[in-house]
Amino acid sequence: MKGTLEPSRLSPGDILRVGAVGLRARRARVVLSALGIAIGIATMVAVVGLSESSRADLMARLDRLGTNLLTAEAGKDALGKEVKLPKNAVAMVERIGPVRQATGTGDVDARIRRSDLVPEERTAGVTTQAVRTDLLATLGGEVDKGAWLDPVGERLPVTVLGSVAADRLGITGVGETIMMNDTRVVVVGILKPLELVPTLDRVAMVGFPAAERHFGFDGHPTTIFERSTDSSVEDVRAVLARTIRPGGEAAVKVSRPSDALAARAAADEGLTTLMLGLGAVALLVGGVGVANTMVISVLERRQEIGLRRSLGATRNAIRLQFLTESLLLSALGGASGALLGAAATYGFARTQGWTPVVPPWSLAGGLTATLLIGMIAGLYPAIRASRLHPTAALNAP
Repeated sequence: MKGTLEPSRLSPGDILRVGAVGLRARRARVVLSALGIAIGIATMVAVVGLSESSRADLMARLDRLGTNLLTAEAGKDALGKEVKLPKNAVAMVERIGPVRQATGTGDVDARIRRSDLVPEERTAGVTTQAVRTDLLATLGGEVDKGAWLDPVGERLPVTVLGSVAADRLGITGVGETIMMNDTRVVVVGILKPLELVPTLDRVAMVGFPAAERHFGFDGHPTTIFERSTDSSVEDVRAVLARTIRPGGEAAVKVSRPSDALAARAAADEGLTTLMLGLGAVALLVGGVGVANTMVISVLERRQEIGLRRSLGATRNAIRLQFLTESLLLSALGGASGALLGAAATYGFARTQGWTPVVPPWSLAGGLTATLLIGMIAGLYPAIRASRLHPTAALNAP
């Protein structure tokens, strides 16, 4: 009976088993090589996860604080001279149809000290502002200790401190006193941080009537805050300056505090790109480690390759064997790295009070990149192994 002999073909299961044998025989080397891949993938997954968690937390805060707050500040006229906003600026802003809330603050020339024993030049970096009683409601602020100014308190020598101002002055509770110029003022409240207007965290606040009576304040506000409906923010922004100072609107600066937080989110994207680049470098180093491991594996197993070739293994079977080993090695590192990255994201996000977010595409993309690296890293060793002549391979030392 005559016929041609054809080489047998390995099933996918056989290819996986043969490829796994090489990994089990060199466990220490496999672990070290997989570690390089794992570090790269863990870095990439963690960077993306932490970036997304931070951005989600920031967007949630923006939604909570609102993006409909506009700020108008007194600037300089064409001659470079400081301008003053009208005393009735808040009332004028309240007449704009879509405006729901409006309030104002004014700079007060009062030097703040912890006590009369502290030299006048040591102010602890705390300034004084005259405020209206509706400031807290307009800015969405909250009192941490004590109480906010009421219609009676705004006329008395009492103050509410921002969170940073209280720390700098060493004030831990209400009832303590500080000096404003030569006037002893009682602290009646301490605010929680104001996220949309952090400059007020470093301020000691007194009522408009008290500032005029005790500290020579002229009654002109320097900053106006207003909230309008979300859909009309841009319309209000277009008319706010000329409503406050008709004919001199060029000297009024209008801004949107929430834009600063949105800009921070955009800045985070640049940092994320940088960190992803570092993760890609780590992944590339891991791929080089895999390639090195596979090349050494070919050199050490030449007799095994020669024996398999002499028993009928085809060149293609040898190539598949070593390519499978490389893919399995990379997949092991990639899966471990993805788990480590997700765990790192979860742990760090929890410590920061964020909701952990690990985008599924980052895990899928990381594993895909791993397999691609493994294929590239294992291609040359696999081709080299398949080209070994059986006789030369069996005679190799």
